Amino acid sequence: MKIKLLLLLFAFCFFACEKTKEEQAATDEKIITKYISDNKLNAKATGSGLYYVISTQGTGINPVLSSTVTVNYKGYLSDGTVFDQSPAVGISFGLSQVIKGWQEGIPYFKKGGKGILLIPSALGYGAQQTGSIPANSVLIFDIELLNVQ
Repeated sequence: MKIKLLLLLFAFCFFACEKTKEEQAATDEKIITKYISDNKLNAKATGSGLYYVISTQGTGINPVLSSTVTVNYKGYLSDGTVFDQSPAVGISFGLSQVIKGWQEGIPYFKKGGKGILLIPSALGYGAQQTGSIPANSVLIFDIELLNVQ
């Protein structure tokens, strides 16, 4: 009897959490599409919830997940609150070591390219607060891909 009760409780929690993820994805989609509309952006959707804008195409190579990239960026919330910014010379890191939104979005840029990534919370920090970034936040990044190795 106890095992059945535990299994029922587990199933309830599992499906309740899934519904919450779907609701959060819908909320993020509304925030992102409103931001795109309000700022008259020509953004492309990837199908995962991520949107990107390429403002300068670049002429170099596109990175892959195993690449080390150097990026000049500014990260902010949809209300304009800046939560992080690189120095003008950029910052280098392995693409596989960053949030899923960057892992998916940065490869759309070529070396020398500039644009914007609009990242739903599930591809950012999800339901946990990270530093000054509230839980379930849509993240927006101005990106300049300086180098790809």
